[in-house]
Order: sequence, then structure tokens, then C-alpha cells
Amino acid sequence: VPLQAYGGGFVQPRRFLRLSCAASGSIFSIYVMSWYRQAPGNERELVAAITSDGSINYVDSVKGRFTISRDNAKNTVYLQMDSLKPEDTAVYYCYAAIRLRLEPGRQYAYWGQGTQVTVSS
Repeated sequence: VPLQAYGGGFVQPRRFLRLSCAASGSIFSIYVMSWYRQAPGNERELVAAITSDGSINYVDSVKGRFTISRDNAKNTVYLQMDSLKPEDTAVYYCYAAIRLRLEPGRQYAYWGQGTQVTVSS
């Protein structure tokens, strides 16, 4: 099940970007879809997560600026990033916990390939 992430780029501070990540393949269900990020020299951190029933959580540093959402029909998760700061610069990865049609009783973890977000003046 490939996860394909889109939307990274280079922006000035206080501007915005929108990331998207779509899962494809023989999918039975997706419980949680998340965005992580990793800056140089730092560990990968959870930025935001959304479950299939709509429960959401954010890391404190992005609360009020980032919004996660998902389209269950399209198996897609979005991350709207407003008021970007230089400290948001990182590679952003999408993650999904997926049950496959051929094996619905087991959940697998999938990661996208990462997309670079650079915030700088």
C-alpha cells in the first residue's frame, strides 16, 4: 500500500502550505492517519493525528496554526499549515495504520516517502 505525499516546498515565514497524502491499494480500513516531521539533528516527532472517527491531536507547537483533516472515501489525509515559522522546517512524513482487504484482522503501519518543507525569509 503506497502512501504518496504532496505539497511540500519553500515558503516565507507567516505563509501557508497544504500537504496531502493518499493511500492506495486493496484497503479494508484505515484507523489513524498522521503527519510526522523530522528536522536535521532531531528525532522524528508526531505533528498531528486523526482517527477514523474524527479524534484529533496536535503537538503543542502547532496548535492553532495547523489543521489536520481526512477524506475517508479517498483514503487521504491533509495538513493545512498556516502562519509557518522557520522552526517548522523539516521533512514531513505521513503515516497510516491500515487493514487490508485480504487480511482485515491485522493492522499494518505504512509510511510515506517524506516531503520537504522549508520556511525561510
